[in-house]
Amino acid sequence: MKSFKDKVKEHRGILNLSQKQLAEKSGIGYRTITSYESGERFPHSAQLYKLAKALGVSTEYLKNDEIDDPAYGLDRMEYVEEMRQQAGKKDSLDLEEMLKQNQSLFAGGTISEEAKDAYFQAVMKAYLDCKEAAKQTYGRKKDN
Repeated sequence: MKSFKDKVKEHRGILNLSQKQLAEKSGIGYRTITSYESGERFPHSAQLYKLAKALGVSTEYLKNDEIDDPAYGLDRMEYVEEMRQQAGKKDSLDLEEMLKQNQSLFAGGTISEEAKDAYFQAVMKAYLDCKEAAKQTYGRKKDN
């Protein structure tokens, strides 16, 4: 079981990148990268996405010490990030959880990547449509 900092160091090494090169590739500051690798800090969702993208791994892999497959959740990552940008962190976490719970639909690998993408897009659109319908019906929910 590897920690976030270990995974970052390992994949930076696999890509043969210095901390400075990873900082440039990800658009994250050099000192921030060093603080991630030393275990002093953990990135917020936007930084985590940039870091995962630069390392070629999924955000789920970096977030969860129990996941040892760098590609786990990679197919969902772009949709979760798009949701975060459109609707915010809470909604992106909700979408990530919904897509994760439906992962068994793709067990066995008989579905094409295009079909999988279409499914993810449909779930994201349905989520946003339902959220908008609820907002229209009940008004905007106040954050506590």
